[in-house]
Amino acid sequence: MSHKLSVGDVAPDFSLQNSADETITLSDFRGKKTIVYFYPKASTPGCTKQACDFRDNLSSLTAEGYSVIGISPDAQQAIQKFEDKESLNFPLLSDADHTVAKAYGAWGEKKNYGKTYVGLIRSTIVLDEEGKVTLAQYNVRATGHVAKLRRDLGIDS
Repeated sequence: MSHKLSVGDVAPDFSLQNSADETITLSDFRGKKTIVYFYPKASTPGCTKQACDFRDNLSSLTAEGYSVIGISPDAQQAIQKFEDKESLNFPLLSDADHTVAKAYGAWGEKKNYGKTYVGLIRSTIVLDEEGKVTLAQYNVRATGHVAKLRRDLGIDS
């Protein structure tokens, strides 16, 4: 499967489309601390909780110098609908062929209800201004994730 990133690794650059069919690259965020999170499917209960949690905490994350990017295998149309319905205020990108998820170690074997399959692993990778990994979290829980992330980053609530 894919190799998980570790602290100190340089994050692989990427170019993905957002819902407005614009190309967004990781290098667009150089010079900023960036939180890249991978979520399995737009508009599902867990992914909605997680995205709304990032939305609701974005101003405090931005105040600490962080940008947020969400990536999923969803089509651009599904992402647009999700952004509109939940009033999301950060970019969501489509990784339909899983290339970026694989490069970040967020695509691999999963277990759910006793069944093993390959899919997107809910993951969060935090990068410094130069694009180096400062925190890599895999198999994160959707509920309460941003609060835990804030604690791990030393950001007071």
